[in-house]
Amino acid sequence: MKNPWHLVVMLVAIGIILQTPAQAASLMNIYREALEQDAQYGAERAAYIAAQEKLPQGRAGLLPNINFTGTGQNQYIDTNFGPERLVKNRGIVLAATQPLFRIENFIIYEQSKNQVAQADARFVLAAQDLILRVSQAYFDVLIAQANLEVVESQKKAISEQLEQAKRNFEVGIATIVDTHEAQARHDLTVSQEIVARNTLEVNKRALQGIINRFPDQLISTSIDKIVSAPLTLPYENMEEWVALAEQKNFSLKIQQFTFDLAEQDIKKARAGHYPTLDLVAQYSNQQGVGGAITGVGIDLESKSVGLQLNVPIFQGLSVQSRIREALANRDKARQDLENTKRTIGLQVRQQFLNVTNGIALIKAQKQALTTSKSQLDSTILGRDVGVRVEVDVLNAQQQYFAARRDLAQAYYSYLMSRLRLKAEVGELDEEVLQEINGLL
Repeated sequence: MKNPWHLVVMLVAIGIILQTPAQAASLMNIYREALEQDAQYGAERAAYIAAQEKLPQGRAGLLPNINFTGTGQNQYIDTNFGPERLVKNRGIVLAATQPLFRIENFIIYEQSKNQVAQADARFVLAAQDLILRVSQAYFDVLIAQANLEVVESQKKAISEQLEQAKRNFEVGIATIVDTHEAQARHDLTVSQEIVARNTLEVNKRALQGIINRFPDQLISTSIDKIVSAPLTLPYENMEEWVALAEQKNFSLKIQQFTFDLAEQDIKKARAGHYPTLDLVAQYSNQQGVGGAITGVGIDLESKSVGLQLNVPIFQGLSVQSRIREALANRDKARQDLENTKRTIGLQVRQQFLNVTNGIALIKAQKQALTTSKSQLDSTILGRDVGVRVEVDVLNAQQQYFAARRDLAQAYYSYLMSRLRLKAEVGELDEEVLQEINGLL
């Protein structure tokens, strides 16, 4: 029997673990969980792995095709000239075909290369989309937390003001109006707290849909860190970002591959007019051949090697129809490519403006926070000397708390815009996410 002290020690250790609060997760922690748990990204990863098989499938049309056939049967032959006869038919056939001139197969092989490259771009785009979805869900939780903290701070301050107003009314140095005003603000704050808690719960559930667990605690950013955070952009000119996106945007690359594939479909359709040439070899060994006619089978062995030429002459005008179809699809792909290019240019300009305006907004919110803090301090001092009333203090406090919340929201929106801008120019990766994580 094991030492019972071992069981005691184990139970104590488990108790300590259960009582230890869960460590708050950073943006990178959540992202690494999403890499393993997000179902949408998992589906894209499976599609990427499947698409890699396009290349060996396309190459197969250029390689030999070898088939082996084996037969074995017994023939029972009943004639009028004697007893029933048994003829055993046995045979093997080994046939090999090596394409020598098949334009369509070469085009299919080239298309498989583009299909694999397109799948690579789709998977990178899926990875960028995962970063954006995780970051947006993470920031939504942080914004909800900041809003809840503001409401809780307001509730605490208003509760203290309400108690003080009641005491002042009881001793006769304040009117009942001050008490009613503080009570009304307190009740309003309670309702706002309920809404803020619900919003936080909903946003956490949205993040749960990505990482497959409920995110209890997330690392949030202090107001002091937001105030001191650097606000910069690597390129100050909007058109530089647009030019970069035209070179590196993965949605544009995917559409370019679609256009290239449409061009190759035209060549593949036209290949229906071209002859084909194959090298053909066959070995055959048959036993019991002709037994059904003569009653006595013979053995045959044959070997053949030669060229097989196939020249299409008339195929019901199907080739011309496929060519016209491919030309129309190519024109559609060209228009889709142009539309994608214009859309990406618009999105880059929008995200650039979001980042630059976000920087300006953060600076303005910093100044608003400073002035609201000064206003709160002066209002409290004015109340202490008798030139301000409790309502003035409550208004100043609410304005100060709102300034803190607005600054946090502006900062998180700015970080999200930076990520989206990086995604538009094809530069969003884990390194960029790590940089954003360092700013939180």
